[in-house]
Amino acid sequence: MLRRHSASVLTLTEDHLMPQTRTHSALEALANIAIGYGVALASQLAIFPWFGIHVPLSDNLLIGAWFTAISLVRSYVLRRWFNRRTGATPGACGKRQVA
Repeated sequence: MLRRHSASVLTLTEDHLMPQTRTHSALEALANIAIGYGVALASQLAIFPWFGIHVPLSDNLLIGAWFTAISLVRSYVLRRWFNRRTGATPGACGKRQVA
């Protein structure tokens, strides 16, 4: 079941789509950022020593922050590009407007 909502994101729950609130979207984005930062940091701590790269934890934290910022920009640009390419607009699902 598709329903139009003031928020433009639809979420799949059980057997139908439900609108995602702006608060939920923000929480999802924050969780994605936090998890991405943690994965970047853990990856650096594990992989850098394999290549003989030994940096202090403070540098690893800063490098992880830069990787996270770059990832955010990349995700935003790709999302906007796909939206333009497919003609998607707020409240739309692909090229078809959700009623």
